[in-house]
Formats: sequence, C-alpha cells, structure tokens
Amino acid sequence: MIDVRELDALQIDALREVANIGAGHAATALSHLTGRRIGVSVPELRIVRLEDVPELIGDPEDPLAAVLMQVLGDAPGRTVQLFPAATASRIAAILLARDQVDFPSGFGEMEQSVLKEVANILVGAYLSALSDFLGMVLIMSVPALAIDQAGAVLSSMYLNFAVEADYVLFIDTQLMVSEHAQPLRAHFVLVPDMVSLHVILRALRLG
Repeated sequence: MIDVRELDALQIDALREVANIGAGHAATALSHLTGRRIGVSVPELRIVRLEDVPELIGDPEDPLAAVLMQVLGDAPGRTVQLFPAATASRIAAILLARDQVDFPSGFGEMEQSVLKEVANILVGAYLSALSDFLGMVLIMSVPALAIDQAGAVLSSMYLNFAVEADYVLFIDTQLMVSEHAQPLRAHFVLVPDMVSLHVILRALRLG
C-alpha cells in the first residue's frame, strides 16, 4: 500500500512544478479570454486530509462558489475549484464588462456560466500539466456549480468524498489582473480515487 505521506521533498517539488506549469497555461488562456493581462500564481501546494480543507479556506459562514467536475481517464477522481466571494464577483464583472456583480445575490444563469468557464480553464490547465508530466490521459466532465456558505459547501464535499478519499491535493491560487493591485484568491482541490492516488504516486516514483 502506498501512503501519500511517504512522498519525499523531490516528489513534492515535482508536483509544485507541475502546478506552476498549469498556472502559466491558465494565465495565457484567461488573458486571451478577457483581453487583459492576467497572471496566475501558485503560492502553495499541499497534500492534506480532506477533513482539514475547511480550515484552509476561511470563515465557514462566508459565501463561496464551488465548481465540481469528474476526472475521467487513467486516474479517475474529482476536482473542486473554489472561488471566494470577492473572486467570483470580480471575475464575473471583468468577463461581463460590468463595474460590479454582487455575490451571491447577483449571480444568475449568465454569471454562473462565466464562473464555470473560468473553472474549466483553470482545472483544464492543471490537469493538462499533470497529464503531460505523468504520461496519463485525464479528461474533465461538464462542470457543476454550487453556491452556498463555505461551511455547507465543504461539509458536502466531505460527506460525498470521504468514503473514497483521505488525502487530497490542495493548491492555493492567486489571480493578478493588470489594473487591480489586490490579487484574487482561488483554491483548487484534486480528489483522486484511492486507486488513482496509488497510480499517481507510483508514477511520481518512476519519474
């Protein structure tokens, strides 16, 4: 049995490099989509217990948008792209050419579609980088969006995923939009199935 806690510093560094490559691809795609210069940084990558994710996000009463996707292919699992309120609001405003979009009250079908598209870009970039690095085929499903208090969203994640997942890959992401001084925070969670986690860890060892 392979234990994720056995990953050494070199293997963790390899995953960080994969995340940075994915962030670079995402920045290019988002810049083309918005017509603005957007940077995507990965300040930290961690492998954490699923049950510990809530404390990494912030106040459980804060509203949050979560875009969930299935991962199909050689290492099945799920991903969750989390957007705090300020990030969701600003992303929608930029892409819809508005001064402001209130979150969550102002999020109708169009605003939700925008968040799904941005999540598609971010998740697709990370999975593409991981796929290239590991030599695997990883495919995303159609995204599903949930908007609720952070505590409710994360509790649902735990209830739905805890049977199959113990440790998850957690990436803190910051989006830097050219005309805004403050970066926008987002969080990427990869929840591999248990068999998939073993496949990924074996591939890292072979690398």
